[in-house]
Amino acid sequence: MDAKDLRVSDAEREHVGGLLQRAVGQGMLSLGEFTERMDTTMAAKTRGELNSVLIDLPGMQIADKELPQQLPPSPSAPTSITGTMSNVHRKGEWHVPSHLRLKTKMSNTTLDFTAAHLDASVVEIDVDDYCSTLTLVVPDDATVDMNGLETVGGTASNSVKTGPPRGRVHVVVRGKTRFGTVKAKHPFGSVFKKMGF
Repeated sequence: MDAKDLRVSDAEREHVGGLLQRAVGQGMLSLGEFTERMDTTMAAKTRGELNSVLIDLPGMQIADKELPQQLPPSPSAPTSITGTMSNVHRKGEWHVPSHLRLKTKMSNTTLDFTAAHLDASVVEIDVDDYCSTLTLVVPDDATVDMNGLETVGGTASNSVKTGPPRGRVHVVVRGKTRFGTVKAKHPFGSVFKKMGF
């Protein structure tokens, strides 16, 4: 069978989507062209169809080589965390990308950045929530900006300095929570440590 007739996986479609995003960033594609090619990419069933969106982009064709099984996410593509009626916790030495998308319903989510491995010093979190609790736990020198968060019948509380960024991490929270709670705080006991206890 010809390589162009081989079926493609979701991972390959995502990889090509990342290449198209890079092409936009380098000025090779307009936003209109990007949208049109992404539609083709998501609908592609074969290697030939997938390669057709890359054919005129230098160094980005994939038709004659195998893609790795595990592809790293594109730096510009957000990582999603989802939960419905769930407890979702990220703590310890977890990997934090520069962009997180949080989609939750009636869930309890804790993101603890104190021992996390960060891709960048600024972490953007897009919130799409209904009736949940989101708790951000950040190091003592961190800053958190919630100015882009819309609350509908909910609460947003920030007991952390808002900026300018001055420590290891600056978290920017945007999006919308409906009848939910979003709070940012330092780890338990950090106040006592500052007082010398």
